Amino acid sequence: MIKAVVFDLDGTLLNRDASLKLFIEKQYERLNKWVNHVSKDKYTTRFIELDNRGYVWKDKVYQQLIDEFDITDLTWEELLQDYISQFQDSCVPFPNLISMLETLSENNIVLGMITNGKGQFQMDNIKALGIEKYFKTILISEWEGMKKPEPQIFEKALHNLNVLTSESIFVGDHPEKDIQTSQNIGMKGIWKKDYQWDNVKADFIVEDLKEIPLIVKELNNQNIKSY
Repeated sequence: MIKAVVFDLDGTLLNRDASLKLFIEKQYERLNKWVNHVSKDKYTTRFIELDNRGYVWKDKVYQQLIDEFDITDLTWEELLQDYISQFQDSCVPFPNLISMLETLSENNIVLGMITNGKGQFQMDNIKALGIEKYFKTILISEWEGMKKPEPQIFEKALHNLNVLTSESIFVGDHPEKDIQTSQNIGMKGIWKKDYQWDNVKADFIVEDLKEIPLIVKELNNQNIKSY
């Protein structure tokens, strides 16, 4: 019987690619008098390239941008602070996020979240999406002192939710850090499809979040029939 669903954040609930693009366009407008010698398209495109889908922290990104575009009168620290304080205003959810969480909650499925990243930054983004209230536990790697794919952070989430691995599902977009690790400890893994990867081995693959409650319902119906 499935009793809990645990989610990744970036690329799973938060459309990080769309959010980042929106943020950097807004930042360009906000700081236009210091960066207007570079075209908006060029600034946006280069930022996204350097960011490498979040795998490069922004101190490095901004240092490189300042150097490449010869930005003066603005330090990389000021650009980074702008990112930290303003990104939450550009958070774009994937479609059907709230309705999916509502449906799972109404069906007495307890919800958790595990995300790698900076503590307050990620929490601000979670609050910006308006979803904090749905989760019984939220673990952010900086605050926990461990991160995916370490199995301990998954085990802590399940302990906090008071469920067994066999009673839980993990939903994420990364084939190894999310899906493989959760399956290795005995959870089922739902892969939120991402164009970067092919041939991902998961228990289920979804393109839309609205598919998740249907999978949970089907699994629990099968469980009832087997008794």
